[in-house]
Amino acid sequence: MEDTRAWSDGPTGAEASDPGGGLSGLLGGPGGAARRAVTGVLVCRYCGEEQFEVTARECFCVGCCLPLGVEDGDVYGPETAWRLRRAAAPGPGTATEVLRCPAGHDLFQVAAAYTLDADGRVERLSVGLRCPADGSLRLFVDNARVEPVAG
Repeated sequence: MEDTRAWSDGPTGAEASDPGGGLSGLLGGPGGAARRAVTGVLVCRYCGEEQFEVTARECFCVGCCLPLGVEDGDVYGPETAWRLRRAAAPGPGTATEVLRCPAGHDLFQVAAAYTLDADGRVERLSVGLRCPADGSLRLFVDNARVEPVAG
């Protein structure tokens, strides 16, 4: 089934993901909301790779195939556990179908924005994707509620 979620144009090339390269603007930039923190491009903690294949539910490192941890909190840190409650159901396709940009590329750089509560715990999560080959940008997770899971 065709992906109908919105894409926008951004800069091309691997270095274009630096601040101002599109992802931070897509996520609202730091300080866009009270206590909101925006990351740079996320890097796999296991192998150092910064490109990911993306399915309807998760981002998988192209280097070691391990998940980034969007759904369960590992994207924020190994000591964090949560359930991600998306505002709407995922777009068309299955949970295992690989996402592609409009030009057909399937590897993305990933950045995240976290809204924190007064105690510094994550309340909401947004995740942005950027195709380094053609600069396509899109929100993968848009301000989803995070529900802590007791460990």
